[in-house]
This record gives sequence, C-alpha cells and structure tokens, in this order.
Amino acid sequence: MQPVQAPFPATRFRRPRRTPALRALVQETTLAPSDFIWPVFVCDGDNVMDEVPSMPGVFRQSVDRVVASAREAHDLGIPAICLFPYTDPAKKTRDCAEAWNPDNLSNTATRAIKDAVPDLAVMTDVALDPYNSDGHDGFVRDSDGYVVNDETVEALVRQALSQAAAGADIIGPSDMMDGRIGALRTALEAEGHQNVVLLSYAAKYASAFYGPFRDAVGASGALKGDKKGYQMNPANTDEALRLVARDLTEGADMVMVKPGMPYLDICRRVKDAFGAPTFAYQVSGEYAMLAGAARNGWVDGERVMLESLMAFRRAGCDGVLTYFAPEAARLLNG
Repeated sequence: MQPVQAPFPATRFRRPRRTPALRALVQETTLAPSDFIWPVFVCDGDNVMDEVPSMPGVFRQSVDRVVASAREAHDLGIPAICLFPYTDPAKKTRDCAEAWNPDNLSNTATRAIKDAVPDLAVMTDVALDPYNSDGHDGFVRDSDGYVVNDETVEALVRQALSQAAAGADIIGPSDMMDGRIGALRTALEAEGHQNVVLLSYAAKYASAFYGPFRDAVGASGALKGDKKGYQMNPANTDEALRLVARDLTEGADMVMVKPGMPYLDICRRVKDAFGAPTFAYQVSGEYAMLAGAARNGWVDGERVMLESLMAFRRAGCDGVLTYFAPEAARLLNG
C-alpha cells in the first residue's frame, strides 16, 4: 500500500497574505504616530514660513508658527517636537555665546510651546554649530582646524542648562565630544533638572547625508574643513557599540543612531546589544531624496515614506526623528 503524501507544498506562505485582514493578523512590526519625533527649524520674525530649497515641504518657521506646528503635532498623536534654530549670522561668534542666551530662538520657542501645548515633549539640540562662526559643533582653537574637546564640553553644559531652564523635556547632545554625557548629567542633577531626559546622539557618523540640514540652519557656508575629527567613520560598526556603552554608563537615558536608513545595521546591533531605548534620525539628505523623487513622480511618495519609516521599526528602533512626521501621522490616523 502506497503511503499517503501531503500535497506540495504543505505550507503555503501566501495563505496569510491573501486579504488585508489576514495580513494584519500576522504583521510583525507596527508603525504609529507615537513613534515619531518631528524636527522643525525655528527662525526670527512673525508669521514666517520659509521653505528650505533643498528640503521640499520643509520650512523655517517663526516662533508663532512653530507653536502652531506643535499644536498640530499634539493633535496628530506625535509625542515630541525637536527644535533647530536658524540663527542670524550676525549672532554667530567664535565664543558661541548665543548658544546659552536664555532668549535665543531655541529657548524662546521652547517656552512658547510649553505654554501652549504643555503635554507635548520638547527636544532641543546641544551642539555649537548653529551659533559658531566657524560652523563646527565645538570650538576651533588650533591653526590646523582641530576642534578642542574639553573646552567645548564646558560650553555644551552651559547650553544644556539654559535649555533645561527654558523647559526642555529632552536634551539631545549631537556634538560627539568625549565625556559630554557625564558632564551634562552631573550639571543637570546639580542644578535641579533631575528629570530632564538625555537622548544622546551616541553613534553619529561623518556623513554626506547632512547637506540639506546645514542649508536649513545656515551652517553650510560657515563650515571650515569637515567634521571627521569628531564624528564617526562610516566604515566602523564595533566603535558604535563602544560609544553607546559609554554614553549609557555616563547617564544617557536613550541613544541615537544618525543617519538612519544607511545605518539600519547599526540600529539593530545597538538594540540587540543593549536593549536601551534606541532612536534613529532620518536625516535631511534621506528626506530630500525621497521627497524630491516623489515630487518628480519617480516613486509613490506615500508608500515609500511609510516603507522607509517601517524599516526603522523593523531594525529595532523605538522611534525615529523624521521630517515626514505630520504627513505620515495623517496617513496612519486614517
């Protein structure tokens, strides 16, 4: 008697893909507006919406318009907004004193948002490049253009304390100086800001994908040299884990990988190794490529946007900084 053989194939992977309901039941990764932090650019003036030429659909906004964007974010279910100032070139100096001015653009916008939308988390950026006439994240003191570390860290502490005093919920050190997380955590504790979250740009690479951002904050023309002396070599992966381990030990609450899509392997390694809250920044160059291709009709903009954001979640990220945040949230909310 011949044995009864199961028809081939016994397992058909296409079965649960047949309908939207079945696909939803077996979906492994989810994406929601609560996974986003929305980066916005703040500028001087009233009722200003100035589109960034290299970032279609992204605007420099005056503080009043940023407050309106904060309300929009809250209504869409986006939990946090991140502020980046477009500083008047006349206020950019070698001593970067505008960075800790209590009334600079970032601090003014922080107070305005917290007054208008207190439940929305405000994230601020700690680095000197928006205020530095040399265009660097730290002080250039040597004739060869080298950015000094310890003196820069002292300035970053002053900057962060001014941001915490203005009401920032999350402080994001993006400078890549050694020892800055420990110095920031110690200073914040000493000044009574124990509950301020440090989201460290722990693995920030010296990437060519940042170009449009530097246009947006007015840093492109000022930059002398490059940032390879303090940002990471794109060829390195093990170093990223060492940096994350150090920053967590020094008091970081969350960690960031930047850029995002070209570094999804780093996101996965960080999440697997540490299990700490892990974020990625879908940076300006990534956004510009997708948004520009969509405007030209070369790709389906909505599908590509959501697919790119899902990739971060699939790679282990708990959230992502993305300029697509409001557009994606509207789609996800139906």
